[in-house]
Amino acid sequence: MNSLWIETFDKKHEFPKLSNSISCDVCIIGAGIFGISCAYYLTKLGFNVVVLEKDEIASKTTGHTTAKITSQHGLFYNYLINNFGISFAKSYLNANENAIKNIKEIIDTENISCDFSYQNSFIYTNNHEELQSIYDEVDAVRSLDFPCEFTTTTELPFSVLGACMFQNQAQFHPLKYVYGLVDSISDNCKIFTHTTVTDIRQSDNNYICYTDNANVQSKYVILACHYPFLKIPGFYFLKMYQSSSYLIAVDTKTPLFNGMYLTAKSPTLSFRTTQIDGKDLLLIGGADHKTGTYCNFESTYGSLEKVAKTYYPNCDVLYRWNTRDCITLDKVPYIGLYSHYMPNLYVGTGFQKWGMTSSNVAANIVVDMIRGKENPYASTFSATRMQPIKNKDEMKNMVVQSTKSIVVDKLNSSYLKIDDIALNSGGIVQINGSKVGIFKDATGKIFAVKPVCTHLGCLLSWNDVDKTWDCPCHGSRFDFMGKNLYDPAIENLEIYNIE
Repeated sequence: MNSLWIETFDKKHEFPKLSNSISCDVCIIGAGIFGISCAYYLTKLGFNVVVLEKDEIASKTTGHTTAKITSQHGLFYNYLINNFGISFAKSYLNANENAIKNIKEIIDTENISCDFSYQNSFIYTNNHEELQSIYDEVDAVRSLDFPCEFTTTTELPFSVLGACMFQNQAQFHPLKYVYGLVDSISDNCKIFTHTTVTDIRQSDNNYICYTDNANVQSKYVILACHYPFLKIPGFYFLKMYQSSSYLIAVDTKTPLFNGMYLTAKSPTLSFRTTQIDGKDLLLIGGADHKTGTYCNFESTYGSLEKVAKTYYPNCDVLYRWNTRDCITLDKVPYIGLYSHYMPNLYVGTGFQKWGMTSSNVAANIVVDMIRGKENPYASTFSATRMQPIKNKDEMKNMVVQSTKSIVVDKLNSSYLKIDDIALNSGGIVQINGSKVGIFKDATGKIFAVKPVCTHLGCLLSWNDVDKTWDCPCHGSRFDFMGKNLYDPAIENLEIYNIE
């Protein structure tokens, strides 16, 4: 099954693949909500813009989100105050609150019909040991002069011990919004899809973005491609990892509630509702895990469906989908200048699981930097920040996992035999001393690839839920035939012929 948002939206546009070299003021790499938001703002200011997208507009993370527009990013503000101080936390909060207002202003100005609705947002718990963390978060947010309520009353189909509530948060249909932005972009923007950027190089005072067929020369470049594929400088592969999460859309066959809900601690569960073709649907999300680690149906979609059946025994699951989110080590997005060594190259990444709001924060910061205007939130999200890593345990885990995947796992001689692999499943075998990734379809046909990530050479792991090869180091993903699906890798896997 595909994403609810993608399945329920009829594309109104087809865009060409870049076939001739061109020039512009700003080249944007990536046509998700961040990239298209940048294009919208820049063209309103008169910049000539080119957008390059390797797939379709909003077809990856943007099209697979829960689509909450909120400044309530879990139990987060107590963490920010303790680690960065009250001024930093207030800046983060205000930036995201302004983003909600900005999005609503764009929707009203451009008459975008995208199912936008204001909702109260709740972080709740039914665990007595977590209740104090709810109280602490409420106190933390109030110290930032923001109205926040502790409540035990929600519209959920079960009672809660306590919840932290933000009013006037929002939700929408992300593809309707992004394509609404596309419709509102002026003629001084050209969008090219199915165009993969393979390299970016400086040329005098400009940049050249290289693709397979043609190049784009520009003064400014914005990396809006989820996870930066440039390795050096920047070294973002040392500062981020990817997390996978799962969603289902359910017809409960009963009246549904208002509000957006998230559990206080892991394992997280997310709830929100939407209306599609006049029918109210419940969206349940969660089952998070680091991309590339072992998962199965029972621990992902199965766990979400179990929750749905607990409260709505007669429900029908209509859609299943999943997504990957970039997680920074200090939990704050990287927005702004990509590297001090590459002026006029900008980035927005590491939006955690809050890209609908953070994308607008990022677009405003980057656009202001390009136009030479000071943005009050730029220092809060600086992509070149050098303060000590706040999450030392996660940094250690990343180093250990990368070393294991690049070196140790490749030396491991404990692998499956082809006959051990079940139909419609995959795994790594050794053939003539070489590791081979094998997938058998339902008829027994074999698809063989070199199971080494084309980003930094980590050994891939088989994902039996999505039938993909996933990188445990940085979250790249490939289908069973070796086609690259998710960055930071941009090249396909090497294919083997197994007779």
